[in-house]
Amino acid sequence: MQKTTIAILGAGAWGQALADLASQNGHEVRVWSRRGSATLEAVISGAEIILSAIAMKGVSDLVSQVKSIPLSPNTILVTATKGLDPQTTSTPSQIWQIAFPDHPVVVLSGPNLSQEIQESLPAATVVASENTAAAELVQLVFSSPIFRVYTNPDPIGVELGGTLKNIMAIAAGVCDGLHLGTNAKAALVTRGLTEMVRIGQSWGAKTETFYGLSGLGDLLATCNSPLSRNYQVGYQMASGKTLTEILAHTAGTAEGVNTCQVLVQRAQQYTIPIPLTQQVYRLLQGEITPRQALEELMLRDIKPEYHY
Repeated sequence: MQKTTIAILGAGAWGQALADLASQNGHEVRVWSRRGSATLEAVISGAEIILSAIAMKGVSDLVSQVKSIPLSPNTILVTATKGLDPQTTSTPSQIWQIAFPDHPVVVLSGPNLSQEIQESLPAATVVASENTAAAELVQLVFSSPIFRVYTNPDPIGVELGGTLKNIMAIAAGVCDGLHLGTNAKAALVTRGLTEMVRIGQSWGAKTETFYGLSGLGDLLATCNSPLSRNYQVGYQMASGKTLTEILAHTAGTAEGVNTCQVLVQRAQQYTIPIPLTQQVYRLLQGEITPRQALEELMLRDIKPEYHY
């Protein structure tokens, strides 16, 4: 394909992994970091694709900065951030789309542990947008023999899959940290997916999206890998460490901690049942112990598996 100029905003492990993939495909890649010497304007000037891979807490500020810089009307904006805005409960793509209503916005999300990608291990991801042509161009830019990229027309569903599974990963870490066994873990992940679907439906996402790579796929990867920061939060809390202690020694951001707090607010506002998320929230707040969280979930009223 034709050489494309790509600006990657965020020089963490995830941003660097995506930069490497595009660079290996022969594209011109510029990486911007708050700590770097290159200005934001210099990095995004003339870029055909601007990809944001920063932590959720910096998204709104970054969007404001980018908005002050003139962009080509054809520039595609890609968000690879997983999280929810504490002030508005908006997703990253919603923040970008409100700021840039005339630009196509693409969500990139999947079971993508950045360390494995940097080690050239095979992986797959999803790029989702209401603009099919934009999603297909991003697909071409990042596809390679080790990185298979699928398109999807449901950006909010793809984005929420990658965001909500971080909460379930904290719960999965607790499950493994308490040595509860395979049966418990399977039940947790399955009911976690059900909860993710319920939340997604309230947002207008398509149910089937959550059974794809960015939902179930990412859920399985994050709930089963010690490489996941969110899994590590749960695992270490089950070992008796405090959240403050864990986060102080965690490189990067465990987005599930912030996402959990924001989601509890939204669930109260829209009356969405979120029993797993609620217990993770109470655990993170220090209201209950990991063992108490488990006992309360097991003692909930019995009910049918599905509501028809």
